[in-house]
Amino acid sequence: MSVDQEKRMAGDYVIIHAFHIGNREIVLGENPLGVDGERYMCAFCQSNGLMAGYTEVMVSDDYPELAKLFGERVAEQAEKTRIDLNGPKIQGIPNTPITAEGCEVIGYQHDLHGKIVVIKQEVLRPEYRRATSQLQLCTGGFGASPNSRGTACYCTELYSGKTSYFQRSDILGVIEPEKLPKWAKHYLEILRQEQQAEKKARDREER
Repeated sequence: MSVDQEKRMAGDYVIIHAFHIGNREIVLGENPLGVDGERYMCAFCQSNGLMAGYTEVMVSDDYPELAKLFGERVAEQAEKTRIDLNGPKIQGIPNTPITAEGCEVIGYQHDLHGKIVVIKQEVLRPEYRRATSQLQLCTGGFGASPNSRGTACYCTELYSGKTSYFQRSDILGVIEPEKLPKWAKHYLEILRQEQQAEKKARDREER
């Protein structure tokens, strides 16, 4: 693969710096052929893996100016993420990362539908390598079936209720509900109540 093919582009801008923390990524790009006042750009990037969108875009020919803005945005987003992730500590939730010793390690012969799964630490970004991000309810996906050729497992985070998907190889193991820590049992019960309410609402609509 050539150097040009490896470049990450945002329109006509080559992304020269990027930093992702929390739910946002900050990028700094350069377009050597840009018109006056638009050689450099700084923006927030949101990507779903297939497409990327850029917001709060600022452009300038002054590289130090946009480098300063890039740093300020990184610092602001880091502080916002720190505050957001401080919730478990305030609630007194032990948030030490879960290792293989803390769960039942699985193989490809296991059925993961409806199971509480533990995501491997190394799969998560550094700020999310903690128990509240690792514990997820597997709700489906071809990868959840035993010995499946599919790999995607759809999951809901117990603590936040946020949905996402992981590769089956991203899953370290499973924990039976009765062996969950007290805080996780509490959020699992809330999640199941919400799922039951949604199912009842769908059933009423179908009648």
